[in-house]
Amino acid sequence: MSHTHSSSPQYLPIDSRHVALQFARRHSLAGIRFILDEIAQRMIDRLQYIRIEPSALIDMGCGPGLRVEVLQQRYPKAHYIGIDSCEVFIQEAQQHFSAKGLSALLKKMTAQKTPEFLLKDMADTGLAPESVELIWSNLALHWHPSPEQVMHEWRRLLKVGGLCMFSCFGPHTFIELREAVQRAGIHTHMMEFVDMHDFGDIMLEHGFVDPVMDQEMITLTYKTPEKLLADVYQFGGNPCIGRSDGLRGRNWYQSLLNALEQGRKADGLLHLTLEVVYGHAWRSGITKGVTSGETYISIDSIGRKK
Repeated sequence: MSHTHSSSPQYLPIDSRHVALQFARRHSLAGIRFILDEIAQRMIDRLQYIRIEPSALIDMGCGPGLRVEVLQQRYPKAHYIGIDSCEVFIQEAQQHFSAKGLSALLKKMTAQKTPEFLLKDMADTGLAPESVELIWSNLALHWHPSPEQVMHEWRRLLKVGGLCMFSCFGPHTFIELREAVQRAGIHTHMMEFVDMHDFGDIMLEHGFVDPVMDQEMITLTYKTPEKLLADVYQFGGNPCIGRSDGLRGRNWYQSLLNALEQGRKADGLLHLTLEVVYGHAWRSGITKGVTSGETYISIDSIGRKK
């Protein structure tokens, strides 16, 4: 059972407050660092083929600052700004990369400015328009209820010719778990993930040009259903509006374990699919108002090649 969308979704049934709370409860991303690190490295590899030298960049959904060093190594002259909606992560990042803690890192880092971390919604940052040349986001966009508003904000923040690059989960993510929930007869809402083609449309609608979208399937394997569910929990839980709340006891949990067991593959293992969507696009100087039909031309784009 996959969840695809025939048109770009305006809103997804995600409670943003629960997203922040659930990550705060976990306190650490250690359980899923292997995936976060792997996808981030694949994104860094892609950046090597793109000519851009930002003076400032934003890491959207920065978590506790896992990518500060690698992004500052890649762009030593850029001012790093991390944005996240989870207060625990922002505090952790601020403590780790404060001026006091930075002295020990200076030998490793060539950045001229101390990293900055802000507790903000990625669709409403309050930062100055056209103030950065690069927006980067690793496996965070699927936690936001409005991809449309996020792209609108990203375009507002980028200078003309600036780049946004992101990764997020696509519709086939956790498909084995969805099927097990159905088999177990558990009635609850699960996370919906946006199709990569819809993201391409959203970017075009919000003033980006030349969007490049692709995806890959990553299969994690497990010996036990308990370990599979533990990893799903580490990925961030279920902040869906309409999910079943409260404790449902051992019967519910055991039913789900049994249903997952029924999905064991020919190799004798349980599988968990992650569909990883990658996208990047350039901020154009001209965009058509999505609702009004008016055309807006950025002052910075006048007299420049787009």
